[in-house]
Amino acid sequence: MSGERKVRITETALRDAHQSLIATRMSTNDMLPILDKMDEAGYWALEMWGGATFDSAMRFLDEDPWERLRLIRARIKNAKLQMLLRGQNLVGYRHYADDVVREFVKRAVGNGIDIIRCFDALNDLRNVEIAADQVKKEGAHLQLCISYTISPVHTLEAFADMAKKMTDMGADSIAIKDMAGLINPVDCIKLVKAIKAKTSVPLELHSHYTTGLASMVYFAGIEAGADIIDTAISPFALGTSQPPTESMVAALSGSEWDTGIDIEKLLPICEHFKKVREKYKNLLPEIAGVNINILRYQIPGGMYSNMVNQLKEMNASDKLEDVLKEVPVVREAMGYPPLVTPSSQMVGTQATLNVLRGRWKIFPKEIRQYFLGYYGMPPAPVDPEVQKLAIGKEEPITCRPGEKIAPEMEQARKDAQPWMTEPEDALTWIMFPQVAKDFLPKKYAKVNKRDTGLQEQADPAAYPA
Repeated sequence: MSGERKVRITETALRDAHQSLIATRMSTNDMLPILDKMDEAGYWALEMWGGATFDSAMRFLDEDPWERLRLIRARIKNAKLQMLLRGQNLVGYRHYADDVVREFVKRAVGNGIDIIRCFDALNDLRNVEIAADQVKKEGAHLQLCISYTISPVHTLEAFADMAKKMTDMGADSIAIKDMAGLINPVDCIKLVKAIKAKTSVPLELHSHYTTGLASMVYFAGIEAGADIIDTAISPFALGTSQPPTESMVAALSGSEWDTGIDIEKLLPICEHFKKVREKYKNLLPEIAGVNINILRYQIPGGMYSNMVNQLKEMNASDKLEDVLKEVPVVREAMGYPPLVTPSSQMVGTQATLNVLRGRWKIFPKEIRQYFLGYYGMPPAPVDPEVQKLAIGKEEPITCRPGEKIAPEMEQARKDAQPWMTEPEDALTWIMFPQVAKDFLPKKYAKVNKRDTGLQEQADPAAYPA
């Protein structure tokens, strides 16, 4: 950052905004026509890859996520391209071997990613070690991420110490990832100041509007010294998404934190995404306003929705209040994990089982693996009695979980070989084998048609220059 306090904007419309509002269904063709305007707008970065977009592109849109990255990279010359990486989970739902993590980071940067935002659900920095090391080796921008939550052990001092450790690991910037929209402006000021007192790298704020606090939180955080904020162009803002880009640009206009973005340049972007929103209106959540239950129970909006649906399917909707009250009991026994994928799903499921089947009578496989240490080290010690009920006489591991996973890339290349058209296909295979078994043969057939001249002429309007 330069000496001036200009606040920078990361636009989330191409990733987190549509993941939050329309179940990650925005197609590459929805994005391509407006990329030139987005590139000229003055954004610091466009968050456009990672998270659930990788899986959803293949599963629901019949698209290759690697091709999306390359197509967007070809059109973006000024803004940086940013992705979200779940540490050792990458963009999948389990821990992968170290060789897979290194290969994925190498290919992501090689195909055009500038900034990799890396986090771990438990804030166990051992789970981001390998990814962080490889990001630095590839010469990309490493942004390490604090998963924000509220508990007796998540203190200002603990978060600030974590930020210091992140800079020691080579972080080029740090993000406060408030996935549930829990932080309030007063606490944000304290947290930003505590982190700034121990680090000198740029600090980014990421929150969701679910509780109605995020815009106030951003302004307070900026006053306290935050450098970058995550926003979404207005048609894909608010609700469970981020604060509106236009509103934050207007709020900071003329101040010492002026973003330098001309709001007029945002208007065509807004108009484009209005049309995209209309296209997917049937996927929009029914409630777009504030969900006060998120503040009451300190759980993310997605976790709350899952609980409601889960109980409805089990004809137990009347037990919702009991399950919500059981969440803190489960969370304490599990060492206060932040409620983000996958720990939010685990805590929610266990709380439901405790209420419907009796407390600590049934443990899903994932919970047993958690108590065995295969997800990493919880923020606080787990309840030893509950742990014993879950794992019996098995001994928990104490090392970095990734050390327990044998190399996987060579086998993945062999398994994917019949349908491989590029090295990245092996990564697709290993992370989502069931989806890849359906997707890669179709991709292989398309590529072969193209290479032999049998491909039908592409519609030029589908991929505008």
